[in-house]
Amino acid sequence: MTKQRDKISLLDCTLRDGAYITESKFGSAAIKGIIEKCQSAGVEIIECGWLKNDDYRPGTTFYHVPSDLEPYLSGKSRNTVYVVMIDWDRYELDYLPPYDGKSIDAIRVVFPHGKHRQAVEVGRQIKEKGYQIYFQAANTLAYSDEELTELAGEMNRLGIQGLSIVDTFGAMYPEDLERIVHVLNENLDRKVKLGFHSHNNQQLSFALTMNFIQLLWEEEREVIVDASLCGMGRGAGNATTELVVSYLNRKCGCHYDMDSIMDAIDIYMEYFTENYHWGYSTPYFIAGLYCCHVNNIAYLLKNHRTNAKDMRNIIESLPAEDRKKYDYDLLEKKYLQNQELYVDDQAALENLSACLKGRELLLICPGKSSLEEQQTIQRYIQENRPNVLGVNAILQGYNYDYLFFVSSARYEYAKATYQRSFEKAERIILSSVKNVPEGNERIVGYHHVVKRGWDYYDNAAICALRLADLLGIEKVTIAGFDSFMMKYNESYADPFLPTHSSEDWKAINAEIADMFSDFRKNAVHCREITFLTPSAFGP
Repeated sequence: MTKQRDKISLLDCTLRDGAYITESKFGSAAIKGIIEKCQSAGVEIIECGWLKNDDYRPGTTFYHVPSDLEPYLSGKSRNTVYVVMIDWDRYELDYLPPYDGKSIDAIRVVFPHGKHRQAVEVGRQIKEKGYQIYFQAANTLAYSDEELTELAGEMNRLGIQGLSIVDTFGAMYPEDLERIVHVLNENLDRKVKLGFHSHNNQQLSFALTMNFIQLLWEEEREVIVDASLCGMGRGAGNATTELVVSYLNRKCGCHYDMDSIMDAIDIYMEYFTENYHWGYSTPYFIAGLYCCHVNNIAYLLKNHRTNAKDMRNIIESLPAEDRKKYDYDLLEKKYLQNQELYVDDQAALENLSACLKGRELLLICPGKSSLEEQQTIQRYIQENRPNVLGVNAILQGYNYDYLFFVSSARYEYAKATYQRSFEKAERIILSSVKNVPEGNERIVGYHHVVKRGWDYYDNAAICALRLADLLGIEKVTIAGFDSFMMKYNESYADPFLPTHSSEDWKAINAEIADMFSDFRKNAVHCREITFLTPSAFGP
């Protein structure tokens, strides 16, 4: 393929979509530098951030009025269009002054499915002030062919520069994109550029971007493709500018300066890639799978560290329309329903109490000290004959009387990896893991052993202590109740235990210490607690 120079426009949205990641705090040097490097690379459209109602804070990409951008655009190029985005209903247009050519040239209006008429009215007011208008039709996948035809008609009547298809949830497959492109290309005025903004939830962002270009290659229409440096963007991120530039140069006859793109990455993006997280992950694949707003995924990860299996079940339980929004009260309700599956555990609790009450209980937690101090622990077991309970893990070298699981991932890992030890021991399993026992298992209601008020309220060792108190056990000895290290696999006796990583182990350790202190104060039966191995949580 050879390129007509005005056929394709590349839009870099790093400073706009990346604002979700950094809370818009890029720093003045990075904002100016990224704009300059994209400009020198030949990027046709640079999206510099958002317009917001709040007063401007220097060094951010949430601007209040266009003049806030002037310090970052000291060397404007005539070959570049500088744009910002507004939400169709979240920016007061009274703040927007008439276009003066000193900063931005255009405004991109994003609007949800079903709100295109209201968005057109917003665009009309912006156009009257002299700015070019681009639109982003969020969740374009939700539009029927008839709705796409109507959308194109509304855009034609206003007379705009561009309309972008948006794969909001990263849920599109090639045939979905082909349908949408076909309808819009047939009905949209030929003077209107057709764009595509992708998300990488299913690892298809770059592939769909290439497909989009190929679909319109033989057409007269000009096209816009969105991309961001290193794919920076909320959740799974976007198509990467560097990959798109390479494709356009090699396959479409473009001449973007890759050295400038690499400079932008080397000089300005390294800090963000080291200190922030975005890009494909299993949780964001789930968002794409169910056309789910990424805020729902972020909520479950932040507030509950939900594993992939439970996350899929929770999102699947939401009505289809609610998945596209983020109603945190509803999401919390669904989370609790998933965790607190009803079980009649009275008989299980009575049986466990009869078996365990009156004897010392030794908790072997999965911390590394359970391995390092194994001889000491084994000697203690031989001399004192406690009931031995493995906490959320099986470690080699121990004979367990009971195993206690609060995590489905840990349960499945132990079952697959340590089959003999798993089958030999009695298993106590929370209802959040399963609600139908098999073999020598007893299911205990999740609500019995958790106490809310902390982010990490379901810590397995704390849950085991609460279970012991519930069963009337008075004496508990603890081994392997270690604090978390900087990397989770440095903390565990088995470095391959499935778990969730964190950026703030210090905060987690502080919460566990506070929960342990709270337990000591409020325990009814379990008053004698001894630490067999060193622990930061001990007395």
